[in-house]
Amino acid sequence: MSPENKRETLNFRQNRYSKSNKNYNKSYKKNGGNSKSKGQNNSFNAQSSFQKKNYSKRPYNKSGRPKQLQKPSVKIAFLGGLNEIGKNITLIECENDIVIIDCGMAFPDGDMLGVDLVIPDFSYVEQNVDKVKGIILTHGHEDHIGGIPFLLSRVNLPIYGTPLTLGLLGNKLREHSLFNQAKLNVVNAGETIRLGCMEINFIHVNHSIPDSVAFAIKTPAGTIVHTGDFKIDCTPIMGEMIDLSSFARVGDSGVLALLAESTNAERPGYTPTEHTVSDSLDNLFRQAEHYRIIIATFASNVNRVQQIINCAEKYGRKIAFSGRSMVNYMDVASKLGYLTIPENILIDLDMLDKYMPEEIVLVTTGSQGEPMSALSRMAYSDHRKVMVGEGDFIIISANPIPGNEKTVGNVVDELLKKGCKVIYESMYDVHVSGHACQEELKIIHKLVKPKYFVPVHGEQKHLRKHAELAQFLGMERKNIFIGDVGNVVEINENYMKELPTVQSGKVFVDGLGVGDVGSIVLRDRKHLGQDGLIIIVASLDVYDGHVISGPDIVSRGFVYVRESEGLLDDVKRLALDILEECADKNVHEWGTIKNRIKEEVAKLIAQKTRRSPMILPILQEV
Repeated sequence: MSPENKRETLNFRQNRYSKSNKNYNKSYKKNGGNSKSKGQNNSFNAQSSFQKKNYSKRPYNKSGRPKQLQKPSVKIAFLGGLNEIGKNITLIECENDIVIIDCGMAFPDGDMLGVDLVIPDFSYVEQNVDKVKGIILTHGHEDHIGGIPFLLSRVNLPIYGTPLTLGLLGNKLREHSLFNQAKLNVVNAGETIRLGCMEINFIHVNHSIPDSVAFAIKTPAGTIVHTGDFKIDCTPIMGEMIDLSSFARVGDSGVLALLAESTNAERPGYTPTEHTVSDSLDNLFRQAEHYRIIIATFASNVNRVQQIINCAEKYGRKIAFSGRSMVNYMDVASKLGYLTIPENILIDLDMLDKYMPEEIVLVTTGSQGEPMSALSRMAYSDHRKVMVGEGDFIIISANPIPGNEKTVGNVVDELLKKGCKVIYESMYDVHVSGHACQEELKIIHKLVKPKYFVPVHGEQKHLRKHAELAQFLGMERKNIFIGDVGNVVEINENYMKELPTVQSGKVFVDGLGVGDVGSIVLRDRKHLGQDGLIIIVASLDVYDGHVISGPDIVSRGFVYVRESEGLLDDVKRLALDILEECADKNVHEWGTIKNRIKEEVAKLIAQKTRRSPMILPILQEV
């Protein structure tokens, strides 16, 4: 710097200091020599402290410029939806604020005997309820909203969703007597809300149910994109195609992590448009000119039902709905304007007999072979209002969920035995998936351009295939996290790491009981179902422990008593010997006596039958 420039700089600094000092002296005299005016701090001191806070202690790099402060981290906890189909629930946490994405349920597996529903373990949510700012919902399918009534019965949290999603949820909350206390907030696609430190943008996507959305969650740590369930359909039955431009805008502004569904990650190509089903249904309606048409589909697939209604109107048929969930869904969808039903086309189930079979289309639940569904009851002649036979043309407009293939096959077999014509094969194109295939997933990845990626919504094979797809597109393996239920991942602009797991798992709903059926109860139920039960009843003397009456043997699900009297007599004699021996040896601890009976009787039965029934001794003192 030249000497002249140095002098000019020095004069400028001196003048600025003298002006500041004069202002301070004026303020000082005005306040009577007191450095603080009433109700406010001295401006000079305040300014000095501000400069000290923001500049004097701010870290500098080697070039003399202030360093950029590091962004905080965001934690993502998965309480469901990984390595399983259904039960989706994810928690996003940043700076002590938590937002919950979805809260679904799953249907029980074949070995969950007597269980009605499976919901997530909400312990982690309850432990952190003070941090939770709300629940945001992607769409109205049961695997995304079915667990909410059980969560709200424990903690009352505000819920945000699109109109149809909240309409369907409202029906469920009324069934649980929770609607009046629920805090439901309608948010349309394209709108943005703020929950704590997070700003959530609702992005319209295509799915098998209208009003589905993805989320772009802007946090202090960076933007998290959660796709929800989606596909790319350029010609949807209702509404616009997926809002790809919003995904692109979010991607251009920088995305820290992408959480994308993986249900169809194994399938190449694109998911067909819903209009494929429209053409197939039209052809089948023509073939079924002289039949009564019965169509089984998901109750939540509003778009599919609209296609059926359109075909019924075209061919002059009346529509009836069967199944409680089907009736409820259609009622909500029509009231909110998501289902258009022409006048005088909808009839009640009780009016079927007033029309010729070829004038009827019956839309029913039971596409997954559920035992209590309407179609299953028809197949097994257990439906109170509908009997099926040779005059019925039955269309199953859904693919079996993995694990349901056997139950669907059983229902189809029963319908065929009754002479029904059943359309269930995929070659008829009566169903298309609502989930993205590989090429659609690639499009989202390329638009969003995330730094980190977490595949969600699928079993292990789906998650790993999706991870491979991301690697194929150029993402490093170290930036991909394949998780499990209970996992927590911490994501920062500089790293991604796994944290200790949190309490999670499956909670079984059996009737009105929630969580009172556990692994031990299920094990006992399976044991009873496989090998049956033997009950040994005896009355003992209260003074010396000798047998007064019995033991009597009761068999349930083990052997037919009249054909196995010799075996049961052997069991009776063995139990009597054990009881008398214990009495002679002054063994009066009932736990010890019962265990001896169980062990010895089990050995005898295994030796003679190669079976292992549950053995239940019942003793009473007289």
